[in-house]
Amino acid sequence: AAAALCLALPVAAQDRGTRDEAKAMVDAAFEHVKKVGAEKAYKDFTTDKANWVRKDLYVMVYDAKGVAVAHGANEKLVGKDMTAVKDPSGKPIVLGLIDTAAKGGGWFDYDWPDPVTKKIMGKSTYARKQPNGEGFIGVGVYR
Repeated sequence: AAAALCLALPVAAQDRGTRDEAKAMVDAAFEHVKKVGAEKAYKDFTTDKANWVRKDLYVMVYDAKGVAVAHGANEKLVGKDMTAVKDPSGKPIVLGLIDTAAKGGGWFDYDWPDPVTKKIMGKSTYARKQPNGEGFIGVGVYR
């Protein structure tokens, strides 16, 4: 599962998203869920790359139990419990993101293999509670 979570869209370094872009994408995804409903929004985030993938940024959504309900980089993760995924130092990633969102949202830092260089790098994901008040909507950037 950890290897599958790592799969992202390969991009050149100049095509990296910024923290501001990631936060804006999370906020847009939040509004999209409110506008079209969760089921359609989750499908859009997972399959509509033209509108929901920018540079190396993509939307991921998890429920309160840590199950992926949408994933813009790897649709094979949808429906899978990802609570066991940890960074190389043992930090639980999905549980950390759920906790961050539950505390009002914000940035969660961890280490993850860069999809371009394959080297372990710092990553920050902005996580916000879903409109239903559970789980999170997130978009991450490499630091």
